[in-house]
Amino acid sequence: MYSSLRTDEEIEEIYNRYVDTIYRVCFSFMKNEADTEDIVQETFLKLITSDKPFQSKSHEKAWLIVTACNTCKDALKHWRRKVEDIDNYPSLEAAKLSRDEHILSAVLALPIKYKEVVFLYYYEGYQTSEIARMLHCSGSAVRNRLMRARKILKKYLGGED
Repeated sequence: MYSSLRTDEEIEEIYNRYVDTIYRVCFSFMKNEADTEDIVQETFLKLITSDKPFQSKSHEKAWLIVTACNTCKDALKHWRRKVEDIDNYPSLEAAKLSRDEHILSAVLALPIKYKEVVFLYYYEGYQTSEIARMLHCSGSAVRNRLMRARKILKKYLGGED
């Protein structure tokens, strides 16, 4: 039993609009298809049971991304899980974050606090101020994490751009 402000049709529209984005966010944390699907499902269940009204579609998307990130972090804290290499899923369309799998592997290997801001900034196109609001930190903290992530990626990729 749940109390939702949204109809089944509205929930279906939201799901269809954002499922690929939420899948990519979750895959960047979980690194395997089964756990990713579980977390995506859990994220949308949280939407269904939430009675939080959204001010706009961008607010809706931000809420889903933050909820997905937090759900992934919680799962990583509590699960002893098997991590599978993304190369095991070459045909997995929703998991293709980049054409260059070498860069994708490097991004996935980043510590969570860096991977989170890199994903939101580069893959989802959010501004640092928007990311700061989503992650409840300062804009300078986001910019510092991006700078440190770039240094790590540059070192890992051997100075490639």
